[in-house]
Amino acid sequence: MHDAPSPAELISAVKSFIDDTAAPQLTGHAAFYARVASNVLSTLLREIEQRPAAEAEELAGLKALLGTQAGDSIQSLNRTLCEQLRTGSMSISTPGLLEHLKTTTIAQLSIDQPQYSGLKAARAPRS
Repeated sequence: MHDAPSPAELISAVKSFIDDTAAPQLTGHAAFYARVASNVLSTLLREIEQRPAAEAEELAGLKALLGTQAGDSIQSLNRTLCEQLRTGSMSISTPGLLEHLKTTTIAQLSIDQPQYSGLKAARAPRS
């Protein structure tokens, strides 16, 4: 039986130590760097929790937009998308493009900058 802590549990334990034990005793630069370290760990936790679903959704969106075959990577499909945008063979008027770009941007911001002021508005359904 494999019962070791998961990477997320290990990161959470270190973050809790920094936030609850170490940081309250620090001042000046050390306190600042403790906040930076805590923020980095928060980002890593969001990566672990959110990235797999975000990448699966992005891959599905790219395949739908580009009509590609199975086996293409997100990186190669994004290069293809960029090339099609650069050459003008795809534009903002291409069906599904704007929604794909919005969805992938929201997913990335949710991981990198979840407190970004425009993120809540971007997530809200349009009426």
